[in-house]
Amino acid sequence: MNPLSVFIPVYNEEEIIVGNTERLIAYLNTLGTGYEVIIVSNGSTDKTPELGEYLQTKHREVKFSCISQKAPGSALKQGLLMASYENIITADMDLSVDMDFIRVANSLLSQGFDLVVGSKRMGTQKRSVMRKIASTAFIISAMLLLGLSFDDYSLAAKAYKKNILEKCLDKLKGGTFYVIEVLYFASRNNYKIVEVPVECDDNRKSRFNLLHEGLYRFGNLFMLWLKNVVH
Repeated sequence: MNPLSVFIPVYNEEEIIVGNTERLIAYLNTLGTGYEVIIVSNGSTDKTPELGEYLQTKHREVKFSCISQKAPGSALKQGLLMASYENIITADMDLSVDMDFIRVANSLLSQGFDLVVGSKRMGTQKRSVMRKIASTAFIISAMLLLGLSFDDYSLAAKAYKKNILEKCLDKLKGGTFYVIEVLYFASRNNYKIVEVPVECDDNRKSRFNLLHEGLYRFGNLFMLWLKNVVH
């Protein structure tokens, strides 16, 4: 398999950033390929930045950076500048998705796929009913408005060829909407995309205000439809 970059945006994760990064490193060491872990703090106000710097000093595989605003999409742009490898796989700091997605996704990218979508609906998910309902409503809306047929638009468990992210980088918003923007761009330009099931265990309190996040995502979905379909 080709070497890979694991990208993780973090916000106020002082309680878990050290332990979970070291869990991730232990897993990556079993894959038998080169790797790096890129962590970008976006808007953290706790000790996350200091602990990120500590991890970078302790582990040669870790690269750490900070941006001032709470914006995962902007964190991705920063992480992309830091990435050494062509295969980029995203994760959450809480590692709520089974880490074996990283192995599967890296293998698929190495075989010639351009994007890999980890789908909780295709696999198993232990999440709140409210999150499942909101996710399903968004998936249906994306299908109706944009003709996309994917089952998961969350940040984690996605894998990309670096050159595809670079091609649409200027179009990406700073928030969490960038996943659907990349998938829409890739779908319209006939890139090879595959969806695989993942196991997710996530009953942790969300790092986002769910009402605000819902309004943001659905609003941007409608605007993307207006921009690219109506006109």
